[in-house]
Amino acid sequence: MSKFAHFREIGKKIVCVGRNYREHAAELNNPVPSKPILFLKPTSAYISAGDTIQIPRGCTDLNHEVELGVVIGAIAKDVSVAEAMNYVAGYALGLDMTARDWQTAAKSKGHPWSVAKGFDTSCPISKFIEKEKIPNPNNLDLWLKVNGEVRQSGNTKDMIFPIEHLISFASQCFTLEPGDLILTGTPAGVSKLNSVEI
Repeated sequence: MSKFAHFREIGKKIVCVGRNYREHAAELNNPVPSKPILFLKPTSAYISAGDTIQIPRGCTDLNHEVELGVVIGAIAKDVSVAEAMNYVAGYALGLDMTARDWQTAAKSKGHPWSVAKGFDTSCPISKFIEKEKIPNPNNLDLWLKVNGEVRQSGNTKDMIFPIEHLISFASQCFTLEPGDLILTGTPAGVSKLNSVEI
């Protein structure tokens, strides 16, 4: 078994990408970015798929955002786009849970999104998926259902910035280390969750 099956334990950070699908940017009335928008979640945000997501106390608008996660397999610093995929160990399917009311308030004041995005249980994550099982991660269907109803449906080919670009860009900002996770952004369809749905 690959050591990256335990990426949650060995990774040091979760690098998230905001507004990486045009339709998602549009549904939140946000401009399409000219370069990747990055933010971080702490690894304490991780929970396993199927575990209970806790609505943060005081949050009135918790949103789901389904995303492809890229697990980094080697130290990556200032890597080129052409070499970026060599640093991928594998993948995981994740949720970037967002306290949208808190994020909206923070954005209106020019404050960071950390509390809205990084609270405990804000990153449900699947088991590790070996790189070889996904030959083309830039053409991958993603969807999310709530109580059997499809809420989100998209394809990674619609990302503004493809995976190799995200790895290269992020590696120029942070040294990416083995086990780190990059969440690559969410397609349109984010919506509010109620406690009875979770």
